[in-house]
Amino acid sequence: MSDLEAFRAETREWLEANCPPEMRQPVRDEQDIYWGGRNATFKNDAQKAWFEACRDKGYTVPEWPKEYGGAGLSPAEGKILRQEMSRMGARPPLSSFGIWMLGPALLHFGTEGQKKRFLNEIAAGEIRWCQGYSEPGSGSDLVSMQTYGEDKGDHWVVNGQKIWTSYADEADWIFCLVRTDKQNKYQGITFMLFDMAGSGVTTKPIKLISGNSPFCETFFDDVSVPKSYGEDCPGYVGEINRGWDVAKYLLGHEREMISGAGGGDRTAAIGAAMKRNAGELDAVLRAELAMFDVDALAYTAMGEKFLDEMKVGKGHPAQPNMMKYAGTELNKRRHELMMAAGGSRALEWESDETSGGKPARNWLRTKANSIEGGTSEVMLNVISKRILDLPGA
Repeated sequence: MSDLEAFRAETREWLEANCPPEMRQPVRDEQDIYWGGRNATFKNDAQKAWFEACRDKGYTVPEWPKEYGGAGLSPAEGKILRQEMSRMGARPPLSSFGIWMLGPALLHFGTEGQKKRFLNEIAAGEIRWCQGYSEPGSGSDLVSMQTYGEDKGDHWVVNGQKIWTSYADEADWIFCLVRTDKQNKYQGITFMLFDMAGSGVTTKPIKLISGNSPFCETFFDDVSVPKSYGEDCPGYVGEINRGWDVAKYLLGHEREMISGAGGGDRTAAIGAAMKRNAGELDAVLRAELAMFDVDALAYTAMGEKFLDEMKVGKGHPAQPNMMKYAGTELNKRRHELMMAAGGSRALEWESDETSGGKPARNWLRTKANSIEGGTSEVMLNVISKRILDLPGA
């Protein structure tokens, strides 16, 4: 038996012993997702047991180094763990923008002090992060942002506004793009880290067409942001005025997250879920469901290929744009098919039978996928120029 085969057998045995049956069911509502943070609570004992088992094993961030809270798995071992969790339908033990976005940026650009402090807090579910990027009038053209940090020596005083800040009203800290030099569009932005509980930070939820939303407006009024949180732990990532380098790197990971790269509910097969109703569906719709499942499997394979290439330094810089666009279209198509299969019942909005109109609300929510994290039009422009090498308009 090879080392990887032995690891797969050990992993399967560990998962069977430690993943409660309740954590092998599909996510049904927001409370089924554990985000961690200062004010986090567990939905039930099973969710708590699963998180704590994975935290202690390093499996909340399995490929991060052990000294930063991970398990130190190789890319091949990490892939096996994902496969085995997918096989048994195991839910992620911890969901976090710190894991998906900030963590990779800190591993690449952070100081040792930042890594030891923030990465361990992320891995242990002790801190919940949100992302301060988009502003009114500065979405796809992010470098036109105007939130400004005035240099006061050992700190900045930040004033401005962010928008579409996911879960800002529930986050502990924010990683935020702040202009620190008004004369230089690209090399005048600093990637700051600061506490959302600080004086001058306020949030206002934004309600979407679906009737609910994770998005917020976030306001900064004379917010004091320290330049240092202790020895070798600056309050910014990378260099002052070079935050755009960090932001571009992080955007690739954000687009992978939004696209559902490597699988997840948004790209999961739906044919099996519809099997019990198959007799009620017409032949054309059944064929469309089957074709979606084929495309979802192909997308998952493409995501795994791209992730493997990125980990060994062979990935194309525009691959996250491809994944984001393809994942967006796949998720929208998934919910269109689910609505079609559900018929008029799927349009219901409030009853317990549909969990308060969950099918319709989720379908409406997907309309934002083609905007958040970079619009589909911008993604296609990048793909045409960077991958297809087509001339600009």
